[in-house]
Amino acid sequence: MKRKRPAGVERLKSRYGLMFVTPFILGLILFFVVPLINSLIYAFSDIRFEPGNTVITFTGLKNIKYVLFEDPYFFNNVGKGFSTFAYSFPLIIVVSLVMALILVQNFKGRIFFRGISFMTVIIASGVVIEFVLRYQGADITSAGTEASIMEDMINVESILTVLGLPSQISQYFQVVLESIMTVIWNSGIQTLLFISGLQAIPDQLYEVSKVEGATKWEEFWFVTFPMLSKILVLVSAFTVVELFTSKTDRVVSSAYTMMQSTNYHESTAMLWIYFLIVGIVVSLIYIPFNKYYLKRWE
Repeated sequence: MKRKRPAGVERLKSRYGLMFVTPFILGLILFFVVPLINSLIYAFSDIRFEPGNTVITFTGLKNIKYVLFEDPYFFNNVGKGFSTFAYSFPLIIVVSLVMALILVQNFKGRIFFRGISFMTVIIASGVVIEFVLRYQGADITSAGTEASIMEDMINVESILTVLGLPSQISQYFQVVLESIMTVIWNSGIQTLLFISGLQAIPDQLYEVSKVEGATKWEEFWFVTFPMLSKILVLVSAFTVVELFTSKTDRVVSSAYTMMQSTNYHESTAMLWIYFLIVGIVVSLIYIPFNKYYLKRWE
């Protein structure tokens, strides 16, 4: 009879690691993979609700053709979504990086200001903002959070009207302030990720750059920014997902409206087409970025 050899340390670590990630894997399958497959089936089907039953009939490309060739608002909403992304994405990246560079410095009250910068994420993801919007009579499912709060914080149009300025100027400042609020509101997690990346940069690199006589500007572009390349990809991917899945996005908002009227098949087809368009555009941006910049920095 052979004696059972004790498991090595690495095998024990692998076993315990598998035990810890098993609940996450099960949750991923049940609450992400299965609904994803069902939504893909809905995009090529017709869904009817009968008493005590849901009838799913395969219709092929009927829903896809409707979204692409019959829906008069789809491509207009896609264009507005990409135009919003075009100015929001770089602003969010720059603002979050600047905030991270400031908050990573060693000064008194640093932890307090880090908490303040992350407060928008805590409020937006909790019941606080829902209570505030309900108290104000706003609908959290149909109105943008930042637009609702900005509208109650400051009414730029009424202030500029008192000053006797044209309405076009007041509308311009209203849009600018709402954009600033949107950028700040969506920069909390990105700032936290950049802070973690900045803290992982070895101090020896900055000591060598000082010995070589590099300026702060050169230190940022030749040390800090290249060392943040992987974090930059992570932050960019998170921001892309956050912007294109926001309820303020025209396509997503339109799909939610269709779902509320039990039109699940056409709304699902619309979201899948939008997902493919966004995926193609993001791939066209990421592939040359990965080829010409990330590999060179490495």
